[in-house]
Amino acid sequence: MMYAGIDAGSRAIKVVLIGDNGSDVTGKGQTDQGVEQDLLANRLFEQVLADSGVRRSEVRGVVATGYGRDAISFADTTITEITCHAVGVRHLVPTVMTVIDIGGQDSKLVRLDRDGKVRDFAMNDRCAAGTGRFLEVVADRLGLSLGDLGPRAARSRNPAVISSMCVVFAETEITGLLAAGRACEDIVAGVQTAIAARIVAMAGRNVEAPVIFTGGVARISGMETALQMALGQPVAISPDPQMTGALGAALLARRQCNSD
Repeated sequence: MMYAGIDAGSRAIKVVLIGDNGSDVTGKGQTDQGVEQDLLANRLFEQVLADSGVRRSEVRGVVATGYGRDAISFADTTITEITCHAVGVRHLVPTVMTVIDIGGQDSKLVRLDRDGKVRDFAMNDRCAAGTGRFLEVVADRLGLSLGDLGPRAARSRNPAVISSMCVVFAETEITGLLAAGRACEDIVAGVQTAIAARIVAMAGRNVEAPVIFTGGVARISGMETALQMALGQPVAISPDPQMTGALGAALLARRQCNSD
């Protein structure tokens, strides 16, 4: 039998399919988010099944998570992305104590106990500062792709100071920096530093290692370095960081079915 996790995030929908042993990923895929979330998720699910040679009747349980989880009509149940990311990252990195998840529209810092259960968390979902949306705005303003941001930041020797904690005001500040002749790489490095500072401020107190960085923003090079400098301790990127929420959802689907 198979189990599926659907992570309907703010920017992308991800699907992970696992088997009975719970350790190997049988199939996975992602697609851009859109208005018709249920239709998009269903199409992606069918594609992952087809690519994996799995019939829908073989899928015993489906758990949906993420921003649009309640829109996924074919899910058996929904579970918050905080729990799903914690379970997914813990499966990949059993020693993890702190999970930093930065997605398109929100960011989270999740503390785990020694058993891998969520102890507490802090979340920013009311402001785009500290999220992938901030990086999208910066890339657009500088005429760069998201993939360009990391290499540009790596060339900076004098990161700009971005003091505004609001994306709207920060964009105005960036315009002023460009007018003053600051290099793109210094601006991008400054933005990465500002996002990391926002995460540290959100944490509120000491962060216990090991710290694992996940979510779509973890795929942008340089962000883990900015977080390391802000936290003053190592930060490792989760394997396949954009898929950890869907993986956790699939693992929880298996767990629920086997406990019935």
